Amino acid sequence: MRSSVKEPMSNHDEIQPAERAGKVEQIRNEIGVVTPSARKRYFEKFLLAALGSIPWVGGFISTMATLKTEAGDLKADDLRTQWLKEHEAKLRRLGTTLTEISERFESLGDQIDERIQSEAYLNLVRRAFRTWDQADTEEKRKCAANLVVNAGGPRVCSDDVIRLFIDWLNLYHEAHFAVIREIYHNRGVSRYDIWMQVYGPVPREDSAEADLFRMLIRDLSIGGVIRQERETTIDGHFLRKNLRRVKGHAPTTMESAFEDSKPYELTALGKQFVHYTMTDTVGRLESGNHTGTHPN
Repeated sequence: MRSSVKEPMSNHDEIQPAERAGKVEQIRNEIGVVTPSARKRYFEKFLLAALGSIPWVGGFISTMATLKTEAGDLKADDLRTQWLKEHEAKLRRLGTTLTEISERFESLGDQIDERIQSEAYLNLVRRAFRTWDQADTEEKRKCAANLVVNAGGPRVCSDDVIRLFIDWLNLYHEAHFAVIREIYHNRGVSRYDIWMQVYGPVPREDSAEADLFRMLIRDLSIGGVIRQERETTIDGHFLRKNLRRVKGHAPTTMESAFEDSKPYELTALGKQFVHYTMTDTVGRLESGNHTGTHPN
């Protein structure tokens, strides 16, 4: 006969509300730690904009409150408990990011006080943190955090362009970013040079790897991030290329995905994208010069 008496839960199965609440409180404290300066109230506006843009933050707090009242009836394999465990790690990562941003704000000085209080900037923060939350890799989350800090510093481009850069973070894959970094570090590299530095040995032209590389170059070229190097006049007009007619028989094969004679560079917009998203500090951009910390 099956007993109707419930067996007591083991320590392994029980929810430990005090321990979990302590962890959550610690994470909250990490998020709340800004700076002892008068800039604290400015940062609080930024903090509210960032947290308010991430849907699960409110759900986490609500679920945590529910678990505190029902802790005696819940087990460790409860769906809500598993959801909390997953989002605890996310909240801890969010807290670390916000703390790092606040420290970097301090390094920018008083010049950012007015900027980080403006609604235009806070809208950028909300948009950027939605991208941060949806990012699958630490690399893309780092790019979003860099943009948030650098958008609060010296003005390099308009907020409309910064919104475009956030869209690029959503649109492009980390494989695109690897190509962008290589061209940034080595202006004038060919497609062959890029492939060798990023991936290694050259594959067959009809391989999936070659198709992928063509797609990366095509996406970034059409998107206005990179281009083949062009000569310009003194006032910035691009010069037409003189087409050379090849005597004799025309080539029987198409141009290689890893062609080695055409140099590539970042467009002016591509340079701004790198400075906003892939460097820790951003300054005024001047033609031909890189400012700030080089991207990794």
